[in-house]
Amino acid sequence: MLSLIGNVLWFVLGGAAMGLAWWLAGLIALVSIVGIPWARACFVIGQFTFWPFGREAVSRSAVGRPDIGTGPLGLIGNVLWFLLLGVWLAIGHILAALANFVTIIGIPFGIQHLKLAVIAMAPIGMTIVDKRPAR
Repeated sequence: MLSLIGNVLWFVLGGAAMGLAWWLAGLIALVSIVGIPWARACFVIGQFTFWPFGREAVSRSAVGRPDIGTGPLGLIGNVLWFLLLGVWLAIGHILAALANFVTIIGIPFGIQHLKLAVIAMAPIGMTIVDKRPAR
């Protein structure tokens, strides 16, 4: 229940704007065939950005699903990503975090924006999982 309240407040107070920014970055990445892996990551993380509470982003290798995105090619992909689009998403999340830190109720949202800024720097090789264990 607490996650639902947090997600609704998050969505209304800025999560929707940054989620749309992730999806816009995904559309930009789709312009070229080479950008499809980045676009997929943008859409997954964009959806996570809309409703982040109760879930977290982790490396796919940490959950037992290593692939090409978790190895050396993923590192190269993340460097290219950061230089082209990631820096702008990270700046957006940092600015949103600073705006949220102005109020006491916004502090948890600011912390979540900082976590998303880190993800924006290197999204390739990440996956979204529920925080609560599956029953």
